[in-house]
Amino acid sequence: MAIAPSTPKMLGQPIKRREDPRLITGAASYVDDAHLPGLTYLFVVRSPYGHARVKGIDVEAARGAPGVLAVITARDIEGATTGPLPGEYDLSVFEDAKEPQRYPLATDKVRYVGDPVAVVVAESRYAASDAAALVEVEYEPLPPVVDPEAALEAGAPLLFEEFGTNLGHRQVKDGGDVEGAFAKADRVVKLKLVNQRVLPTAMETRGCVAEWRSGRAGEQGELTLTTSTQVPHGVRTRLAKLLGLHENKVRVIAPEVGGGFGNKIDVSPEETLAAIMAMRLERPVNWTETRRENFQAAMHGRGQIDDVEAAVMNDGRVTGLKVTATCDLGAYYQYVTPVMGMLTGMMLPGTYDIPNVHFELRGAFTNKTPVGAYRGAGRPEATYLLECMMDKVAHELDMDPAELRRINFISKEAFPHETVFGTSYDTGDYEKALDRALEFAGYAELREEQRAARARGKLMGVGLAAYVEICGFGPWESATVRVEAGGGVTAYTGTSPHGQGSETAMAQIVADELGVKMEEVVVLHGDTATTATGMGTNGSRSAVMGGSAMVLAVGQVKEKAGRIAAHLLEASAEDVEQSDGRFAVRGASEKSVGLAEVAAAAYGGEVPQGDEPGLEATRFFKADGETYPFGVHIAVVDVDRDTGRVSFRRFIAVDDCGKVINPLLVDGQRHGGIVQGAAQALFEEVVYDEQGQLLSGTMNDYAVPTASSFPMFELDRTETPSPRNPLGVKGIGEAGTIGSTPAIRNAVLDALLPLGITDFDMPATSPRVWKAIQAAR
Repeated sequence: MAIAPSTPKMLGQPIKRREDPRLITGAASYVDDAHLPGLTYLFVVRSPYGHARVKGIDVEAARGAPGVLAVITARDIEGATTGPLPGEYDLSVFEDAKEPQRYPLATDKVRYVGDPVAVVVAESRYAASDAAALVEVEYEPLPPVVDPEAALEAGAPLLFEEFGTNLGHRQVKDGGDVEGAFAKADRVVKLKLVNQRVLPTAMETRGCVAEWRSGRAGEQGELTLTTSTQVPHGVRTRLAKLLGLHENKVRVIAPEVGGGFGNKIDVSPEETLAAIMAMRLERPVNWTETRRENFQAAMHGRGQIDDVEAAVMNDGRVTGLKVTATCDLGAYYQYVTPVMGMLTGMMLPGTYDIPNVHFELRGAFTNKTPVGAYRGAGRPEATYLLECMMDKVAHELDMDPAELRRINFISKEAFPHETVFGTSYDTGDYEKALDRALEFAGYAELREEQRAARARGKLMGVGLAAYVEICGFGPWESATVRVEAGGGVTAYTGTSPHGQGSETAMAQIVADELGVKMEEVVVLHGDTATTATGMGTNGSRSAVMGGSAMVLAVGQVKEKAGRIAAHLLEASAEDVEQSDGRFAVRGASEKSVGLAEVAAAAYGGEVPQGDEPGLEATRFFKADGETYPFGVHIAVVDVDRDTGRVSFRRFIAVDDCGKVINPLLVDGQRHGGIVQGAAQALFEEVVYDEQGQLLSGTMNDYAVPTASSFPMFELDRTETPSPRNPLGVKGIGEAGTIGSTPAIRNAVLDALLPLGITDFDMPATSPRVWKAIQAAR
């Protein structure tokens, strides 16, 4: 059967997000909007110590408080779970791997400020909070360790005595002749970098509502968890296993989610506790954390110290690289904690053709909140260390940083390219992105301006960063497309959008293929009771995996619609073509039927022999490999030598995410990513004192940027399609975060170079920059 494709009308068009009206008018519904009959409220009692033994817990006063329904400790829920909280990692890829057993509530020890030790459930949120203050916990404080390098030294306080060490895992990778490259190098350039901890700071904190319906005699009951998550099916699978329930007895609903950034991809202790208490009380339980709790207990991002060495030739070629990455794990493994450092190693040597690389990863347990996936997840760390090193090499060789990068880029002709560590890049043209960025920025003119500014004593900096990242993580994704009997179209995606604009992008794909208006397409997601099993939204995978599954599903529907249309028109399927939502006999356009007529026939059983009634398809897409978007970012800053204030003047980004479904969505993702990456470079830092107390535990202490902090971003794109999916897309959600951080850090350091300052760690706050200037004087 051959059906002439309809003329594309939607793909590639800058269509406004269909999600926005309900979000900006307050019509959207979030977890805390779920007011079920008999709703109760859960509040968590958390450790005020970074490290302590739990000697005893007295809950009697709390149990007698007004409105309190239950107060529980770890002892009260022994056996309520089938085992410890689950993770998604393969420790067999590491050496010396240790796996702490973590349960919803701390038992003998607490290991970070915010570690849950008890919960209170009451008739109101305020009653639960008041009663939690009455729970008396007897602690025996222990020496904490908060520095990951110090944690690995002999004699450091141990978080887990049974391990005899704070080393959580180790990985060593070697590619090429590293020692030979360093022996032959004209010079060796060394650099130590701190990629500080940051907070995801989603607009909506974590939260859930758990509801339990008891089953009939001999049958399991049913648990419904409405939760702010990025991965509803993943939560269902892990929670069902954890609670000993059949998976089809657990329903997970993700309503509107007010931001995730990787912070909402696991099953948290609190979600588990809410489910347990709903089952025990047989009443719905709401848990919504406060912002302070969010900062204390929701996972943190980054937290990596990198010791980097480069073997360099005088012509600018980097022939070898050594990296030792010490990862601050925090007190336990979150869902993907060990994967963060592993991804850093996987993405070496980035955009560069460096044939000899050594990578050592050391994961250290510390008395701090666990670290997990945060926008970019391991890839920003790789790009940061590479781009900071490239600038240092350029400075030492007195070479232009842009030209140094050009000399070392992987050539366009080398793709598909396998790195020295076996990572398989799909497509790339890094020099093209660099040339476009330099032209777009007016790079030569910027350098002339900088020379003139320096002559006047002004501190102006220009920073570059080239990046490549890995996106489209599998292993697969699902989609369902159904043409309803009246001709409307309902599409279900196994991804779980929460700000990406995926409802709009998926509707564009479906509308284009079926030749219908976008308004006739409804996109649904986030409910395990209605959508085919999916992998959710993370790792810039929605368009790559979810969009590709949607292409397969709508393509199958389109083919069947063509066969039914041919049957109705009494023509051969090969002679029927589709255009603008109608099917017509080729050469006889007066003989045509619309999609609504085809759907009516499909549900009326008027289908050709061999076809079933109905008009829908569910498909699963499995890619041949990941995708690798890339780009070049340029930042321009001014530094006030008297105050240390950094004025962020210009930001230029040229990104390549393959084919583009909707450029407006792409730019929106880039805007958000650049802001988060720039914020780490300029403002944000999680700060603990030596006792493990979180000093940046409120919005008063943690500097989240606002729109006034940034210039208008200057954006452009190159387009290098990926052959690994039918759309040719690569992913864009994390690109801005990956490229912007080193570009801005390099710009600040470039401004300070005339003062003799050759190294500088983030964030470039005014006090930090001022102190560096004073020290240089």
